[in-house]
Amino acid sequence: MPRISTGRERAWWPRAIVPVAAVVALAASCSSGSSSSGSATTAAPATVAPATTAAPATMAASGATTAPAAPATTAAGASTCVTDVDKVIATKPTPASTTASLPADLVAKLDAAAQSSFKLAAAPGAIVGVRTPQGTWIKAYGVADPATNAPMTDDMHTRIGSVTKTFTGTMIVQLAEQGKLSLDDTIDKYVAGIPNGNRVTLRMLANMTSGVASYTRSKKFTDVYFSKPETIWTPDQLVAIGVSESPLFEPGATFDYSNTNTVLLGLVIEKVTGQPIATVIQQMILDPLHLANTVWPGDSTDIPAPYPQGFTLQGNAATPSNPSNATNWNPSWGWTAGELISSMRDLLVYDRALSTGQGLVGPARQAERLRSIPGAAGYGVGFGCVDGWVGHTGELPGYNTSVFYDTTTDTAIVVQTNSDIASGDCSESPTLTDDPREAVCSAPATRMFVALSTAMGHTFTPVPQK
Repeated sequence: MPRISTGRERAWWPRAIVPVAAVVALAASCSSGSSSSGSATTAAPATVAPATTAAPATMAASGATTAPAAPATTAAGASTCVTDVDKVIATKPTPASTTASLPADLVAKLDAAAQSSFKLAAAPGAIVGVRTPQGTWIKAYGVADPATNAPMTDDMHTRIGSVTKTFTGTMIVQLAEQGKLSLDDTIDKYVAGIPNGNRVTLRMLANMTSGVASYTRSKKFTDVYFSKPETIWTPDQLVAIGVSESPLFEPGATFDYSNTNTVLLGLVIEKVTGQPIATVIQQMILDPLHLANTVWPGDSTDIPAPYPQGFTLQGNAATPSNPSNATNWNPSWGWTAGELISSMRDLLVYDRALSTGQGLVGPARQAERLRSIPGAAGYGVGFGCVDGWVGHTGELPGYNTSVFYDTTTDTAIVVQTNSDIASGDCSESPTLTDDPREAVCSAPATRMFVALSTAMGHTFTPVPQK
C-alpha cells in the first residue's frame, strides 16, 4: 500500500499524537519528496478554510517586535538533554578538526561499524562523515546507480528532506534575534485562515505543538503525489490541505509532528523579510557558513552533479521486489519542511553550527534554543535532542539523512543514503522482498548513524521503528 514519509522520522517519535509530557521520552527528525521524467503538472488550487474553533484570523502587517521572554515551562519540565549549554556554545572548533585525519585506530573502528551496518541497510550506497576535535573522516560505500554499478563517492549531493526544518527554525530564531518577529507572535499576524490562529504561536509551530495537521497525512495530498510525483505544489496549496483537517487539538496541548507547521514558518520568513525563501537561506545561512554545495531547488527536479540515484518503496508503482527510482520526483511539496539538497562536507559544517550557534546566532539566543528541548529528550525549536545528541533526520522518497552533534564530546556525525527503505524486522514499514528481517527495524541512515555513535563511545538510542 502506498505510504509517504509524513514528517515523523519514525526512528524518532511515535506515529500518533503524543501529550507534551510524554515528549521527554522522544526526540526529533523528519521527511519529504521529488519527478520521474515527464511534463510537470500543477496541483489543483485549494482554499484555506476559516478557523472552526476561533474567529477567522486576519492578515496583519509584519512590524518589528521586541525580543520574547523565555518560554513558559511545559508539563515536560526543565530541559536537561544538553547538560552544559554554556560550554557547548563557548567551545570553539580546533584547527585540527577540519585539517587533520582521525587517528588510524579510530578510523578502523568507524569503518568496521559503517560496513557492518551498511550490510544490514536497504540502500545501494551511503556516505558517512565524522568530525571531532582531532580531525575528520569521510567515506563512501556501495553504488550510486545499480543500473551502471557506478560507485558512490563522498562528494555527492543528496536530497536531505526534513533536515531542511532545522534551517527554517534557524532563520526564525535569527529573525527573532534581529527584533523582526517574536517566537511568541501568533500566526494570524502573518497568515490568515489558520484554525486557532490567534492562539497558535510561532514557537508552537517550531516545536510541533500547534495542533495544525500535516498535509502529508491527508489523502488530498497523497492521492495526487503518489499518482503524479511530478506535480508542482505551492506553499499555499500545502497549507490549505493541512488546515482543512485542523485543528487536531488545543494549541500547545500535545505534540504532533506536522510538515504544515514548518511550511507556515517559511511563509512567515518570506513576509517578514520581503524576500523569497531561497534568497533568505542564502543570505542568512549558506553564505555565512560558506556552504557552497547546499542548494534550494524550488520546483526544479535537478540535483547538482555528482549525485546518486535514489530508491523508494513509496508511491503507486513501487513493489518490494522492484523499488521506484525517485531521484527526479518533484521536491516542491516539501518546501521549507523538506526541499534542500546538500553534500557531506557542507553538512558537517552545518551540523556543528546548528548545535553551537556559532556563525548563525548569538549565545543568548542559542542557549534559549538548546533549552527549548522539553525535559530529557524531545523536540525543540526546529530540532530534536536525545541524550545530548542534537540534530535531525531527513527522509523523503529516495533518500535518507541523519545529521547529529554530540554536545558532550564536540563530535558531528552525518550519514547520507540513496534510499529511504527500511530494513529488519519491521511490522509496519515496507521492506524489500529479500530482506532477511533479522535486524532491528530501521531506516538506512539511522541504522548507520547508531552504529557510528556506538563506535564513538556514546550510543544514540532511537525509538524503535515499526
